[in-house]
Amino acid sequence: MLRKIVLAAIILILGVGIAFFVFKTEPKLNKNFEAQSSFFKKFPFRLGLDLSGGSHLIYKADVAAVPSGQVSDSMEALRDVIERRVNLFGVSEPIVQVQHGGFVSGGEEQLIVDLPGVTDVKKAVEMIGQTPLLEFKVEAPKGVLQDAVVGKDGTVNVDLNSQFVATELTGRYLQKASLEFDTNTREPRVSLQFDDTGTKLFAQITKDNIGKQVAIYLDGSIISAPIVREEIPNGQAVISGKFTPAEAKTFVGRLNSGALPVPITLLSTQTIGATLGESAVNAGVKAATIGFLLVALFLILCYRLPGLVAVFSLSIFIAIILTLFKLLPVTLTAAGIAGFIISIGVAVDANVLIFERVKEELRSGRTISEAVKLGFSRAWFSIRDSNLSNLITVMILFWFGTSLIKGFALTLGMGVIVSMFSAITITRIFLSTLIFIGEGKVARFLFSSGLSK
Repeated sequence: MLRKIVLAAIILILGVGIAFFVFKTEPKLNKNFEAQSSFFKKFPFRLGLDLSGGSHLIYKADVAAVPSGQVSDSMEALRDVIERRVNLFGVSEPIVQVQHGGFVSGGEEQLIVDLPGVTDVKKAVEMIGQTPLLEFKVEAPKGVLQDAVVGKDGTVNVDLNSQFVATELTGRYLQKASLEFDTNTREPRVSLQFDDTGTKLFAQITKDNIGKQVAIYLDGSIISAPIVREEIPNGQAVISGKFTPAEAKTFVGRLNSGALPVPITLLSTQTIGATLGESAVNAGVKAATIGFLLVALFLILCYRLPGLVAVFSLSIFIAIILTLFKLLPVTLTAAGIAGFIISIGVAVDANVLIFERVKEELRSGRTISEAVKLGFSRAWFSIRDSNLSNLITVMILFWFGTSLIKGFALTLGMGVIVSMFSAITITRIFLSTLIFIGEGKVARFLFSSGLSK
């Protein structure tokens, strides 16, 4: 008995600690959240696109030219490139995932991009789909015809672009771009580092054009045309244009993101406002609260003392699940909240099976101690089979479903697993601890069913 009391006390302390953690790490619950330590601030709930608002983009990847055995690798490379570009938005927790050809995607290789908080779809599309074209050009040799335009006043204006000719050096050979600031003027500039091939090409270009201009073009427009003072053998170049810090940062990010491994086509876009997302969160929380209170009332009225124990066990179950959502972390969507609410029902179902078994044993003349012990052992097989069938369904939904269905399956699956622990372990420990009340009429009344015959 002493061991059970100690276990019950430990579970009680852990339950309170877990609930305290959930409270401390949630801004909407903790009014002093901003004053908390950085540890608690690291674990807010991660809300999905439908709850936080933002943009949902679906792209089709053209893999016709990719060998069948390399499609998966190409799609992963595409995901990595797009993810790097998405990070330029400064978006909190963007989601970029591959949807391989199958029934859900209609046999097409697709890329799904969720940008929470980004409602400017046009800007998002431009940033994701745009690949910068970086070129290095040298002065055209003497005698080469140049384009010119004669103005109304008779002046001749030579086309600047015709003064330069292309070289083999392009952004293809770029290894890394970084943002720097001029030590004298404090103006932002972009530093380039080429790979081995690019370093050789750049060294040859600077060697052959000492005293001449080397023009740097971005997307067909000249952005800088410095004069070469000496050969540069280390493959490092600097672009100093009229950049703002934000423009230079975006430029560096675009250069580092590189070219897309496979062509992509935008299939659909969807924008979800923050107001709609907040109302969905409030509705989900309200539904969960009302559902929990009704279930608690049902358990207490039907099963009296065991029902009260089940409510306490259910509270610990909810605290554990919410903590796992924060620590893993799990991206919560409206469908995910629905899965969590259903898992509360699953947890209740296990307790109902146990209590009905206990009630049957009491009717057959068993003592409370024997009834509780046999009730748990005989209800275990039904609980195991029902939860295994739930987990099989969850795995099928997670494996074949879309991202929306996967969110539902994940939260439901986690709830099913934790509910088995809360019903079999927590409820059992606390119910067994309460057996000390004896075997009298009051004890049997408290352990008997309240609304059943």
